[in-house]
Amino acid sequence: MTPADDIDARIGARIRLERESRGWSLTELAGRASVSRAMIHKVERGDSSPTAKLLGRLSGALGLSLSTLMARAEIGEGRLSRRADQPTWTDPDSGYLRRHVSPASDLPLDLVEVSLPAGAAVPMPAAAYAFVNQLIWMLEGELVFMEGNTRHEMAAGDCLELGPPADCVFRNDGDQPCRYAVAVLRRAPPA
Repeated sequence: MTPADDIDARIGARIRLERESRGWSLTELAGRASVSRAMIHKVERGDSSPTAKLLGRLSGALGLSLSTLMARAEIGEGRLSRRADQPTWTDPDSGYLRRHVSPASDLPLDLVEVSLPAGAAVPMPAAAYAFVNQLIWMLEGELVFMEGNTRHEMAAGDCLELGPPADCVFRNDGDQPCRYAVAVLRRAPPA
């Protein structure tokens, strides 16, 4: 099993666990996420590498942020997270590479590093941002971040606080990859 297969299997197992803990059938999750039952079944078995867009839909339907879903799938041990041990995941559609930097912790904070290839775009539904506050900090290159109808053009060193959940698109219009960090502060869902 390759590392990519391993993370796909862990993501699939986590989605199944989240679905089953809610007492939902595949059909119920499919309806809530507007995703085919067959696709969810393939992802849960680890037979398909899910796209960022698909994970955004599933996490939103489960009432989780994408970052929380991924963090639960990528659980590590200890307070020190060495780069070589940090879980990575690559979106098969865009080539977007996500590295979970922060160690497993009870802190309500996750740090993620993203590398977005030149010419790539990754859409995320508003539901993927439920119950989180986020900052995007540009490390290298340039990023166009569409937050609903608002366009943010970001360059190395820029930092953006995201507003209320909105459909978003991360887009690299340049001819070089860009790299950015995302700080995610989880909030408890309303009671």
